[in-house]
Amino acid sequence: MQAQLETLSQLERRLDIAIPAADIETAVDARLKRVARTAKIQGFRPGKAPMKMVAANYGLQVREEVLGEQVQTAFAKAVQEQKLRVAGYPRFEGKPAEGESFSFSATFEVYPEIVLGDLSGKEIERPVLAVTDAEVEKTIEILRKQRTKFERVERAAEKGDRVIVDFKGTIDGVAFQGGSSDNYAFQAGEGQMLPEFDNAVLGMKEGESKTFDLAFPEDYQGKDVAGKTAQFAVTVKNVAAAKLPEVDADFAKAMGIEDGDVSKLQAEIRKNVEREVKRRLTARAKEAVMSALLDVTPIEVPKALVGAEIGRLVEQAREEMKQRGFDPQNMPLPPELFEEQAKRRVSLGLILAEVVRANGLEAKPEQVKAIVTEFAESYEHPEEVVKWYYASRDRLEGPESLALEDNVVEFVFAKAKTVEKQLAFDELMGQQQAA
Repeated sequence: MQAQLETLSQLERRLDIAIPAADIETAVDARLKRVARTAKIQGFRPGKAPMKMVAANYGLQVREEVLGEQVQTAFAKAVQEQKLRVAGYPRFEGKPAEGESFSFSATFEVYPEIVLGDLSGKEIERPVLAVTDAEVEKTIEILRKQRTKFERVERAAEKGDRVIVDFKGTIDGVAFQGGSSDNYAFQAGEGQMLPEFDNAVLGMKEGESKTFDLAFPEDYQGKDVAGKTAQFAVTVKNVAAAKLPEVDADFAKAMGIEDGDVSKLQAEIRKNVEREVKRRLTARAKEAVMSALLDVTPIEVPKALVGAEIGRLVEQAREEMKQRGFDPQNMPLPPELFEEQAKRRVSLGLILAEVVRANGLEAKPEQVKAIVTEFAESYEHPEEVVKWYYASRDRLEGPESLALEDNVVEFVFAKAKTVEKQLAFDELMGQQQAA
C-alpha cells in the first residue's frame, strides 16, 4: 500500500492511497471460496456449484464488499502511520482498478492542535452569596403568595386585589382582535395589564363601569394596535382581596412537614435555598470560566464536528417543541440558527478535553460520590437514589462530567485573576424568586 498526504487547509487533509491489485484479487478469491461452500445456484446442490458459476452469480457483490473493506483498512492504516486524528467522517473517491493497483482518495478534517492561552492576566468574576434568614423569609413569603386565596369584598379595588371584569376596546369606533373579553380575571396593580388599564380599574367597585383611553406602546406585541390609541369600556364584576396563609402548623403540613413543626419547615427551606443558590452560583462561575477559556484560546473547529452538533441541537429543539404541544413540521428550524451555538460548544469541548488531559483534572471517585449524594438529598429515600446511580456505569457519566467541570473551574480560577462579586438574592434567583 502506498499513501501520500496533502494539506488542503488548516484542518483539511487528503490522503491518496494505492492498494496493490494483487491484494484485492487475493481477497476476492478467498471470499468467493467461502461463499461457494454454501452458495445456492439452480441446478446444483449447496456448495457443489463450479467456481465459474459462483463468480458469475456473486462476483460483483463480493468485489464491492472486498473493495469497501480494503479501502477502510488501508485508510485506517495510513491514518495510523501518519499519526492523524480524524474529525468526523472522510469522503472517499475512487476509480476502477487499473494496472497493478486500485487508487482512491480520502478527504477529511483533523482535530486542531490546542495550546491553552495565558490565563494569568485574565480577570474573572466569581459570584458569591451567603444565605441568611432574610433569604429564607423571602422564600417563605413566595410560598405563601403561591397559596393565596381571594375573598370577595365590597370596597373599591386596591393594589393586589383580584378583579374580574368585562371589557371592550375599539379604535376609531371599530373593535379589534384581542380587545374584548368577559369575566377576565387579573390582579390589579401587579403589572399583569398595561398601566393605563391598571390605573383605570384601581378604585372601582363591583358593578361600576368606566370608559377610558389607552395608548398602546410603539413596541407592543400586537402589531395591529402598536402605537395606536384605543377606547376601552370596562365593567367590574367582582373584587376580591388576597388572603395569604399564616405560617403555622397547617402551612407547615401543607408543605410536607408531617408534624407541622414550623422550625423544621424553616430548616428544610433553608437547605433547599442553599442548594439552589449553590447550583446557580456554580452555573454562573462555570459560564465565566468557559468564556475566559474561549477568549484566551481561539481555535478553528472542524466543520464536520460543528455540523454534527448542529444536528443534535436541531433534534433537541424539535423534541422540546413536541413536549410543548407544537408540531415541528409546521415550524422549520434552519441549521444556521444553531451554527454559533454549535461552534461554541464544539470549541469548549475540545478546549476542556485538552485542559483536563494536560493538567490531570479527571474526576475522582470521591468527587463523583459527593455529587451523587447531593443529588439524592432532595429525595424522600436518598439511599435508594445513590444505589440507583451506582447500579449502572452509564448513570455515573452525568455526575462524572459535573465533577470534571468543577475541576476545570477551580483550575482556571487558580490561574486567573479572580474577583469575587457579591450578588443580591433576587439578582441570582431571577424573576421566579423576585416575584
